[in-house]
Formats: sequence, C-alpha cells, structure tokens
Amino acid sequence: MLLPSRVKHRKWHSGRGRGGLVGTETRGTELSFGSYGLKSMGAHWISSKQLEASRRLIMRFLKKGGKLWIRIFPTKPITNKGVEISMGCGKGAVSHYVFPVRPGRVIFEIDGLPKEQAKEALEGAGDKLPVKTKFITRE
Repeated sequence: MLLPSRVKHRKWHSGRGRGGLVGTETRGTELSFGSYGLKSMGAHWISSKQLEASRRLIMRFLKKGGKLWIRIFPTKPITNKGVEISMGCGKGAVSHYVFPVRPGRVIFEIDGLPKEQAKEALEGAGDKLPVKTKFITRE
C-alpha cells in the first residue's frame, strides 16, 4: 500500500468533512505522461487500499507490455479511536491515509495498450474507487 515514509505532522485536522470538497480541481487535470487516463468526476476521499486494488487490476491488463502512472498519493492521515473508549482521552491513533480528490483530477495514466484494452482496464479500476470516473484520451 502507499504510505508516506516521513511526515511533518503525525495527525491532521480532519477539515470540514467530505462535503467540504467543494469546487473543481485546478491542478492535475490534463494527461501528462500516458495516452489514456482515468479522471475523477466527483469528490471523495480515496484510501491507499482502494488505490492499491485499482493498481493491481490495471497491472493484470498491462502484464509486461505497458506503463502505469499513479497521479495521486495518499498523505492525509485519518485517525480513529479504539472500541469501547469513553469520550475524551485524546484523538486516537492513525488508522490509514487518504487523498481528498475533487472533480477533474487525473488519477491514473497508462500507455502501451490498444484503446479497447486500456478502456477496459481503467473502467475496471474505476469500479474499485468510491468516486465516479471517466475514461479520457490524449486526442
């Protein structure tokens, strides 16, 4: 799974909730490396486990014939407290890391596959993610 190796702050404020992911993305909206990509059409937190599941599905299609670029990296720590812990007693330990994605962000890019196979691979990867996605091409 994707995890940051070092962090400046171990625990972050959670922000204004997932409804706080308002507006469209301004960075990372165009294809930069590959010929085909998977673009987010909604706002959600994407966890490192979900990214890993999508990556494994794409790698099955690529086998040894193409290249994959993952354009997002989960750096936001999410904490939770243990079961049967009373109110108070601090914030809780970091359980996993997420990337807050907004509409328009390119999540994956691939190259070296025919268009039909690339579309099948990226749409299958999009099914593993908690956000609606769209297949895009460089054309």
